[in-house]
Amino acid sequence: MGAGTLKIESRLRQIKGRESRTQSIATRFTQAEEQALLKTAEARGQNLREWARDVLLREAKQSSGSVSAGALMTEIVGLQLFLTDVLQPVACGEQMSPDQYQELMRQVRANKHLAAREVIAQHIAEKKEQSND
Repeated sequence: MGAGTLKIESRLRQIKGRESRTQSIATRFTQAEEQALLKTAEARGQNLREWARDVLLREAKQSSGSVSAGALMTEIVGLQLFLTDVLQPVACGEQMSPDQYQELMRQVRANKHLAAREVIAQHIAEKKEQSND
């Protein structure tokens, strides 16, 4: 049995048990956009169509009331800010008054959005550097 036969059998097994897909959405991209999309799909181990389908469905689900990745990142960065500012004094044997704690919470709420945007921008810059190497 050849490798091609195994791929077909594997695909047929994946298809069994799910509703058949009958709808299609077409769109056009520049060559550069297509290459970027292909590279991203390949990095995730998927063909372009399956990856695009997953992205579109995930976005549709997020638009229907679920929490976005950006909102989650903001809360994670907020927790990081909070823990950093709470643990440093505790590690040094200091105590925090209730007023200091409330002020810390106010500062975290005020700064977490900007801090999250900075973390995301740094991550994007690092990915661009890696792709240029």
